[in-house]
Amino acid sequence: MRILLALAALFLAAPAPTLAAPARKPGIVRVQLSTAAGPITLAIDTRRAPETSKNFLAYVDDGRFDGAVIYRAARSKNAPQYGFIQGGIRTDARRILPPFKHERTDQTGITHTDGTISMARRTEPNSAGGNFFITVGALPSFDAKGTFPGYAAFGHVTAGMPTVKRILAGKTGGAMRGQMLLNGIRVISARRLDGPARPTGLVKPWLIKK
Repeated sequence: MRILLALAALFLAAPAPTLAAPARKPGIVRVQLSTAAGPITLAIDTRRAPETSKNFLAYVDDGRFDGAVIYRAARSKNAPQYGFIQGGIRTDARRILPPFKHERTDQTGITHTDGTISMARRTEPNSAGGNFFITVGALPSFDAKGTFPGYAAFGHVTAGMPTVKRILAGKTGGAMRGQMLLNGIRVISARRLDGPARPTGLVKPWLIKK
């Protein structure tokens, strides 16, 4: 009986086993966007979309997205719960970084499924920069096909899709076919959650007081 009690005491005194944190996939860097509507956590795929990821992380590490705005909510006419939100530096030349090579989805393998983050761009080549969008629902029409270069997808939302959906449901009007948010959502900050920041070291003219 004494032996059984002693064994029970040892069992109760032993520390509970700790569960190992799930390992990150190789090449994935998490970024958290803290917005006025709530946080959004992103998994940036630096392995499959190295150039696009490098560009986005440079904006993050320099603080170029801090104080930026999510300004567009493009909803599907037939299913308004789907579409995409768009944000970034817009046309603020003080924050823009040099252009980079466009990475097609048929080369990276990262397609526009639900919760994809991708780069907004103009019609001319290599024109993506400091503006991004996040999909709600799949948008295969944004994927590259034939001569259509598509948009450069480079990661996915891992937490915060309710925030994305709230922003998508915001009141819109004005330009972009009435898709501009009447009350833009401020990006308070954008920060890496994995690894050290790697700022570009370039001048930050938007921080210089007039």
